[in-house]
Parts: sequence; C-alpha cells; structure tokens
Amino acid sequence: MEPTLEQPQLIAPSGPEQVKSAAPSRICLIALGGEFFAIDLRHVREVFELESVTPVPGMPASLIGVANLRGTVVPLADLRPSLGVSLSATPKYVVVVRHGAQQVGILIDEVPEIRTIHPDDMLAASTRGMTDSRPFISVLLKIEDRMSGMVEVARLLASVEGATI
Repeated sequence: MEPTLEQPQLIAPSGPEQVKSAAPSRICLIALGGEFFAIDLRHVREVFELESVTPVPGMPASLIGVANLRGTVVPLADLRPSLGVSLSATPKYVVVVRHGAQQVGILIDEVPEIRTIHPDDMLAASTRGMTDSRPFISVLLKIEDRMSGMVEVARLLASVEGATI
C-alpha cells in the first residue's frame, strides 16, 4: 500500500470572519466624503480630473450626468448618498470602473494610494447592517489603523443598470 498525503483544504467563512483568498490583491484606495473605500484594481480603467458634467434628464438619482472621456461618453455616479458619507465638498476626480462591457465613473475626492492587500487584511461584511446601509460594500479591509469598505463593482453596475432600465 502506497502512503497518501492529505491536502489541506480552505473552508469559506460563514459569518463575519476573515475572508480567505489565495493570493494578495491590488486595490485602488479612494477618498470620498472624508472616508476611505477600496476598489479592486482589476476593475479600475482610469482616474481623471472632472472638468464638466453634462446633465441628462430622467436619469436615476445616483447618476448625475455624463462626461466625455476622449470621445467616450461615461455615465457618472455619485455614491455619497448611497454610502452615507458627507456631501459637503464637491468631488474633483472620477474613477472609471468596469465589469465586462459595462463601465461607470464614480465621483471621488482623491486617490491617496494604490496598494497590495493580503487575505488576513479582509473581513466579510455582515449581511445585515453594512450591506443594508452601504449596499455596494461586500468586504471590510483593515488598512494600517483604519477600516475601509471594498466597493463591489459588479453589484454597483447592476444597480445602476437596473435603475436606468
């Protein structure tokens, strides 16, 4: 009889425990209304300075208009009301996020950094509370001495597309 080696198995968490992932991830940390949020860098197309917004009648409340980005019309979303952050300052930048063929520009205050996060930096957001008050946040990140929410781009784009149909 040949000896067998047991392979360790990862078990997915079932509550607000740590989220396990195979490798470190790159994120774009954004500032919005005095709070920090993260976006998986694989979904970030680019960041640009907001020069003008063209309002479009009949758009949902989360979409404030469109911007022309080198000949491409990009819908612009203001997530501050959805995320419950301060509306006191006017965002100066836009981060264009994409998922598949869909894309939207999110108004932001700044991009303080691009960084690598490790699996032990991630905590699953509880299904109640966080996802009710901040519907696009799926994971909490511990970055140095602060907590940040990870914006779930697919959920955000589905919500925006659902609102425009």
